[in-house]
Amino acid sequence: TIISSVEKDIKISADIEAENIIIEEIKKNSKFHILSEEAGFTNHTNKKSNDYIWIIDPLDGSMNYYRGILINCVSISLWKDNTPVLGVIYDFNADNLFSGIVNKGAWCNNIPINVSKIKNKSDSVICTGFPVYTSYKSSDILDFVDDVKEYKKVRMLGSAAYSLSLVSSGSADVYKEKNIAIWDVAAGLAIVKAAGGFIKYKFTDKDKQLLNVAAAANLKLL
Repeated sequence: TIISSVEKDIKISADIEAENIIIEEIKKNSKFHILSEEAGFTNHTNKKSNDYIWIIDPLDGSMNYYRGILINCVSISLWKDNTPVLGVIYDFNADNLFSGIVNKGAWCNNIPINVSKIKNKSDSVICTGFPVYTSYKSSDILDFVDDVKEYKKVRMLGSAAYSLSLVSSGSADVYKEKNIAIWDVAAGLAIVKAAGGFIKYKFTDKDKQLLNVAAAANLKLL
């Protein structure tokens, strides 16, 4: 059921239902603060959290889910001081659970994964998209085209977390998006880094928690 549909954004009941379940489970097991797509910041403890924070996207790819396109997932991560620590992405359609702990390793269904070994843009697959806050000015679209045309193939899948899981497992080589919400990419960035990849991100709007993000198997691909 659609709860709201404003411009390029859509919220459905599954977003809220999944979020409530995830937040309640985290509260039972952790005292760290929580940032979630629908609920925003949740501070459920008076104890110091040492700057750790859980970042949740209960359903990344809501429009895909609503329209029956089987590219969507649950994304949960832990960050410290604006730096990814660990991430979990569950592709419930294929029953694939991606996880990663930075400096420890990354896995899919408990099997170790690594980023690809591709080094040239002309050989690589890039995943990208147009998030809710994308600028559609002609100059910005032309800049986008100038960038992605360097890659062998471009994939726009409608889920940033899903796209980053592909990079972490070597099925794709690069992910880039501008003005993407942190909950869309937080877990994926952790897993890509844990899988041996490289990540770059910079806040463009801290109030809306928006970032310019790039992740790749090799720095030459960024």
